[in-house]
Amino acid sequence: MAMTMASLSFPSSLNKPTLSSSLLNPSKASSFLTKPSPKPKRALTISMSMEAGIGVMASKLGMMSFFEPDGTVVPVTVVGFREGNIVTQVKTLATDGYDAVQVGYRRVRDKKLTKPETGHLEKAGVIPLRHLQEFRLTSVEGFEPNQKLVFDEIFKEGDLVDVAGTTIGKGFQGGIKRHNFKRGQMTHGSKSHRALGSIGAGTTPGRVYKGKKMPGRMGGTRTKIRKLKIVKVDKELNVVMIKGALPGKPGNLLRITPAKIVGVNIPKN
Repeated sequence: MAMTMASLSFPSSLNKPTLSSSLLNPSKASSFLTKPSPKPKRALTISMSMEAGIGVMASKLGMMSFFEPDGTVVPVTVVGFREGNIVTQVKTLATDGYDAVQVGYRRVRDKKLTKPETGHLEKAGVIPLRHLQEFRLTSVEGFEPNQKLVFDEIFKEGDLVDVAGTTIGKGFQGGIKRHNFKRGQMTHGSKSHRALGSIGAGTTPGRVYKGKKMPGRMGGTRTKIRKLKIVKVDKELNVVMIKGALPGKPGNLLRITPAKIVGVNIPKN
């Protein structure tokens, strides 16, 4: 049966244009014209890790063998101290948003520093220093600018320390040296000696996964070696012997802090 337009009935609401209640109400319509309120600013967050205590900076001198009273041979790294380890600034929660102590190390001539660096040190009444590092602490009571930090007063023989520094740069290296890969056969017709080999499948996934161990630049990065024992503190020579190897070559800058031990000087949470 054919249907005509006359037989079709439409709702009355389709024939009349309707306006939303928000447009009819001036109080609601004003909400569309006003600018949205700005988002509240996020609070300043400090991502620097908390130290177990105040630390010092030092210079690596080299390695040697240390003989204990019972005859045991211990490989140690000899660490020396240049002029420095002076408090240059004390940061508090009220002024900087966190508690930390800034320490300067290694005296240099005035012309070796920029004017902002010189002005920062002169404000604290400190001699020109090359390196400035912060030690974030839970409390900064007892520290004041131009205060000298003595290693003997902070650490003693037998303490465990964390030592951070820059490793020796090796340049661009292959997979065998950089990631300790195994090589292929050198004889019996093998044509794969030190090559990397397969780095992934073909069609699926059709790409190389991120983080794949491949040749690249090796060394020259910041690293920390944890829980090293202080074997001996020599006040006459102004050196410290720490068990094991430390990052970098002789003359490298080191950062020595108390070892973080969960449940002892670091909370479990």
